[in-house]
Amino acid sequence: MKFKKIIGFIHLWLGLVSGLLVLFLGLTGCMLVFQREIETVTNPFQYIKERSGTDMLPSALKTIAEKQLPGKHPHSILYQEGKAAQAIFYGDEYYDIVYIHPYTGAVQKVKNMNRDFFRIVIGGHYNLWLPVSIGQPIIASATLVFLFMMISGIVLWWPKNKAARKQRFKIKLNARWRRKNYDLHNVLGFYMSWIAIFIAISGLVMGFQWFAKSFYYATSGGKQMTPYYESVSKKTKQSDTTFSAADAVYAKMRAFYPDRSTSIEIHFPVSDTSAIEGAANPDPGTYWRADYRYFDQYSLKEIDVTHPYGRFAGAKTADKIVRMNYDVHVGSIGGLPTKILAFCASLVAASLPVTGFLIWWGRRKKAVSTSV
Repeated sequence: MKFKKIIGFIHLWLGLVSGLLVLFLGLTGCMLVFQREIETVTNPFQYIKERSGTDMLPSALKTIAEKQLPGKHPHSILYQEGKAAQAIFYGDEYYDIVYIHPYTGAVQKVKNMNRDFFRIVIGGHYNLWLPVSIGQPIIASATLVFLFMMISGIVLWWPKNKAARKQRFKIKLNARWRRKNYDLHNVLGFYMSWIAIFIAISGLVMGFQWFAKSFYYATSGGKQMTPYYESVSKKTKQSDTTFSAADAVYAKMRAFYPDRSTSIEIHFPVSDTSAIEGAANPDPGTYWRADYRYFDQYSLKEIDVTHPYGRFAGAKTADKIVRMNYDVHVGSIGGLPTKILAFCASLVAASLPVTGFLIWWGRRKKAVSTSV
């Protein structure tokens, strides 16, 4: 059996097996690409009218938020220019956000994120609404199959001679519907593949630890990634526990990053040995360029880290690629142009199982009618 026939056979049956999952991932991926833009319209409570004022300190916002959600523990406070401060509550059984006016302390919204539309879509996209240990391997396996499908599709599509190659780059609009469907599958699939391959690879980095480690090994020139670890505060008998360390860290972060367009997030320590994390993001539309800094909650001394999630300027090239992964996956890495490309690639990816099935079904019917 010739090489292309073997590839075609594998391509066909893997496509039939994984088609529904690829269709689902493509459609939910389309929804997630423009999540931020949609939420600017559907979530008006996240904005404030006043453009000048003095931020309330994290401890004050924490007290206000705790009154709204008694019994729950705040994870962090997020400040963004022109927006309500977000008191984020995150635990094993809850995920809530209290939106508070940063200058007046007025509560604008208490939102249960477990009921949020996009949160639900993300749950399906990443683990099929199943336990992570079950759903994530299924999604990751389907993504791996899809990556093979794209590569094998390009092999099958590539024509043997230059004359045929010229026609393969365009859809024949005046042809019969079967030919149009064939062109939609092959031509759009070819153009989409060069974008969707990056989306699939970034999905596999999130889905499989072995793939993430292998990818880092390849991009770092043969080095191992330092796993994320919790920074530790050193408590002594002389440690002062009467002041708000979170407020002090916020003051430090504002001094380090005076540009108000930079978002600041302060993470509260979860124990008496935890460090306080301060995150500064110069572009709240993405995540990869953020600075993550850690401070001893008693001495306020900054703690250096060796994992990828420290200061951006000190990150290695491979670490920066790791940081880019989510932004590449949703297309936000290059702003609106790459979001449009990611949306189109996801839409075409969703269509491929449908057009591919119609090609197979048409050939099957033709083979049956010929045999009769």
